[in-house]
Amino acid sequence: MTGIVVKSTGSWYLVRETATGQLHRCRLRGKFKNKGLKVSNPLAVGDQVEFTVEEQTEGAGVIHHIEPRRNYIIRRSVHKAEHAHIVAANLDQALLVVTLVSPATSFGFIDRFLVTAEAYSIPVTLIFNKTDLFDEDLSSYQDQVLKMYTRTGYPGLRCSAQSGEGVADVDALLDGKVSLLSGHSGVGKSTLINALVPDLDLKTAEISEFSDKGVHTTTFAEMLEVRPGTYLIDTPGIKELGLVDIAPGQLAHFFPEMRALLNQCRYHNCQHVHEPGCAVREAVEKGKIALPRYDSYVSMLNDDDNRH
Repeated sequence: MTGIVVKSTGSWYLVRETATGQLHRCRLRGKFKNKGLKVSNPLAVGDQVEFTVEEQTEGAGVIHHIEPRRNYIIRRSVHKAEHAHIVAANLDQALLVVTLVSPATSFGFIDRFLVTAEAYSIPVTLIFNKTDLFDEDLSSYQDQVLKMYTRTGYPGLRCSAQSGEGVADVDALLDGKVSLLSGHSGVGKSTLINALVPDLDLKTAEISEFSDKGVHTTTFAEMLEVRPGTYLIDTPGIKELGLVDIAPGQLAHFFPEMRALLNQCRYHNCQHVHEPGCAVREAVEKGKIALPRYDSYVSMLNDDDNRH
């Protein structure tokens, strides 16, 4: 049978059967490894799999094959050095919830997420939440930040999960797609999800009945059905997002505004920091590339603390 992984607890996976929509609590056949990728989780939410149901345990099954992934969002593993953690796979888009206050999301974090998504060709929309907390100055600053990212090719929405502003716009974005919802802890993802999926308790109760039965669950991503054909993958709050498998010489390729200038630098291997005749630094000086974006690039190049 074929299905899609809708929740992972680390040792057990909840799989929704393609044909019937029935949920099966599955384990992974031991021999499966990710070829050429050091990851702490061999399977991720969104993975399409083949599995067989064991007769003796009602609803339980064994996953014996994983389909090649179309794309995925990946970050450094918190628990295993030198390993990565796949956040979710096979996405149509990602929505990154960010806040300018309570807490303020740093440009460094936003740009690391955008680079990671860019590396796997996943479109991103920035959801600027908590607009109900803005005064006039903050609202004006919000417009500037929105403009900076929109100019770079990343659309953004103003939203308040509390007041309801922008929630319908976010809902329209989700329609007919598999979307990843991500962001720091405290940015209001849960409130936003409750606004988008009003009968959330009913939807998660069905999943919990399977996945929490005698299993110690870690907080992993979970796929929620917003409506038929529309899915939202909720992820635990990400504290930091280290880049994975992006060589320093390749990094500028994942900044769209820099990528457009790469063949204009004097040196083909220019890293856009100190080299003479650098088209990227010239664009920064002329205000064509936003300074916060360039600062993020340099920070990633130096592998600085990835929370900032």
